[in-house]
Amino acid sequence: MRIAIISDIHSNIEALTQVLRVTEEQKVDRIVSLGDIVGYGASPNACCDLVRSVTEVTLLGNHDAAVAGRMDYSYYYDAARHALDWSASVLSDENMEWLKTLPYTYRIGDVGFCHGSPVEPRAYEYIFALEQARELAPYVEHLPEVTFIGHSHLCKAFAIGNGEVHDVVAQKFGIRRGYKYIISVGSVGQPRDYDNRACFVICDTGARTVEYIRVEYDIESAAQKIFDASLALNFGKRLFLGV
Repeated sequence: MRIAIISDIHSNIEALTQVLRVTEEQKVDRIVSLGDIVGYGASPNACCDLVRSVTEVTLLGNHDAAVAGRMDYSYYYDAARHALDWSASVLSDENMEWLKTLPYTYRIGDVGFCHGSPVEPRAYEYIFALEQARELAPYVEHLPEVTFIGHSHLCKAFAIGNGEVHDVVAQKFGIRRGYKYIISVGSVGQPRDYDNRACFVICDTGARTVEYIRVEYDIESAAQKIFDASLALNFGKRLFLGV
């Protein structure tokens, strides 16, 4: 079974459309979204509509939770709060109700999915460094063999086993038996690893492989929509840089 895992779309319909085009070319069997459909970008309804139509499940990201009234985001910085408030004001009733129903976690066999750390999914803790991955060691026996996460917008993978935690640094790698994996899938709509191409992951459960896929898209159009919506200029400018 080939599963495409997408995350952190952030209202970027240009990136999402191209990513889904590639998932069709790759002949995936299922698509799972790890959340943050909205926030930052200027096409929240289009992204919600498309994600709803193609995914097996979509999880609740922190930006989705904020827009849907499922978490307090008063501590977010001004520009992020403004983008969330704007998203809430333009979302259709149907899409708003959909966000209100999204789950925090999902599982297919021994493959798990979560937006942030799987230990406390509602807390939206980050895992993008070895130190953070090491904190999962006490919980490792309760984790599925592979857990896919988003939230950081980074492409990071960690293998936990034999009392140690290791970075996995490769575009494509195999899942070794006896280890538990935490895999951050990058971002479709707002990459932050200095590569401005959209990013998602394909997990082949039969071949026991994980592959990061990068996709070029029309950044200028996505950024211009942000500028036209009077959202923070930086939300558009950073798309060109991948930061």
